[in-house]
Amino acid sequence: MNKAELVSQIAESAGLTKIEAEKGLKSLLEAIGTALAKDETVTLVGFGSFSVTTRAARTGRNPQTGKEIQIAEKKVVKFNVGKNLKESVCAIKTKAGCGCGSKAGKAKKK
Repeated sequence: MNKAELVSQIAESAGLTKIEAEKGLKSLLEAIGTALAKDETVTLVGFGSFSVTTRAARTGRNPQTGKEIQIAEKKVVKFNVGKNLKESVCAIKTKAGCGCGSKAGKAKKK
């Protein structure tokens, strides 16, 4: 699903125009981006949480020359999946579940 399809889906399910839905989505994404830029965690209960972590400096290798290079530390965005989202993705595909540890797709033992 791309952004235009997401906007259409939001507009349809919320009874909004596509312009209103796009403004809402844009506002949401800007708010998340602003909070992450301030090193804040954004938690959407049931969906997941966005946070900023620091990836440590490390030694890498140039694939063309094989020469070792130093890779500087940097901040990266991390997303942890919430319980409801995990369960909806894993919902009842097989009796054994999808292997993610969620109880949603697992058959009950008698």
